[in-house]
Amino acid sequence: MIVKVKQCLLIACLFLFLFVVIGGGLHLNPAGSFLAAATGTPLVIHFVKSRCLPREFERDPFRASRSPGPENIAGDGASRCCQSETETALRR
Repeated sequence: MIVKVKQCLLIACLFLFLFVVIGGGLHLNPAGSFLAAATGTPLVIHFVKSRCLPREFERDPFRASRSPGPENIAGDGASRCCQSETETALRR
């Protein structure tokens, strides 16, 4: 809960920062400044997430739903076989 509030406040601060900097720097009217800050905030957030965060923390949300590749088929079959099948194969 606290993390979500912190993220929302950081986004609001970024919006206000862009509102002041872009509006003042480009000498825009208030509506133009608002529009520039409203469109710039998601772009800055996307850029920071894609460029600055380490990629090792990315997760594949659909990993479990995908079929296993050719390299995983043999490994999965060996782990699924029960002990009696292994003993039967060893006796022969």
